[in-house]
Amino acid sequence: MSEPRLLAGAPIAAEIRATVKADVAAFRRRHGYVPTLAVVLVGRDAPSAVYLQQILKGCRNVGIEGRLVEIPGRVSAARVRRRIAELNDDPLVSGIIVQMPLPKRIPLSTVIEILDPAKDIDGIHPLNAGLMTLGYAGFLPTTAQAAVELLKRSGIEIAGRHAVVVGRSNVVGKPASILLLRENATVTICHSKTRDLAGILRTADIVVVAVGRPRLVTGAMLRPGAVVVDVGINVVEGKLVGDVDFESAKEVVSAITPVPGGVGPVTNALLMTHLMRAARAQADLRHAGHPLAGAR
Repeated sequence: MSEPRLLAGAPIAAEIRATVKADVAAFRRRHGYVPTLAVVLVGRDAPSAVYLQQILKGCRNVGIEGRLVEIPGRVSAARVRRRIAELNDDPLVSGIIVQMPLPKRIPLSTVIEILDPAKDIDGIHPLNAGLMTLGYAGFLPTTAQAAVELLKRSGIEIAGRHAVVVGRSNVVGKPASILLLRENATVTICHSKTRDLAGILRTADIVVVAVGRPRLVTGAMLRPGAVVVDVGINVVEGKLVGDVDFESAKEVVSAITPVPGGVGPVTNALLMTHLMRAARAQADLRHAGHPLAGAR
């Protein structure tokens, strides 16, 4: 079989960033300031820190103010809540993301209970999750959105195709399956309890893998001509690898995302579009004198 098409994220991300950069400039002319994205890091985690630096670099590239909010050491749930509440109340902060996973002693409910849904630009709040499920306009989980957006912008037909999502996390697997359904795919979700994963994968036209297990999916498990989106980021012997064994998969698939350089750049760029949408909505509320919108 000929070499598969490489679904690189960089060109798509560049297109998105160009639009965002123009939006930021227009926002600044109208409102006199640029929006701020607050990136909250609870504790110290090296891989997360690297990822967050990429987000902050993405902010700089489009003219957004990126603020790294570190809550170091052995923090309590109460301290996390207080810090997020302060960011909720800061009118210059238009969007808040909290790096996952949180330390084991800090439950996710700590963040969800206090995070303002209007600033939840990565779609972890139940309000945004509910809006997504119902097909209404909320903030989508960005990585899941990036996986589907990469397919759409690459001209991959989704409607009527059988898509298999491997992974059922609230961050990627579940939302990706919902977004694929919204594009009229027939969707199967596989997970750690699935029997005969390989058998199901061999029926798939589109495969999205997001489980955090390096090289879990091999070429032998895939249908010839399938399209594969690998969301996994794993470090193996000092190298970044995906959840799909790229070398064996490329022998059978028609298109595949690289790791790194596939879903990641698109995720980063889409996050900036979410921030600008949040900033415009908040600014409009302030101009309308909304009592919950705060004041500069």
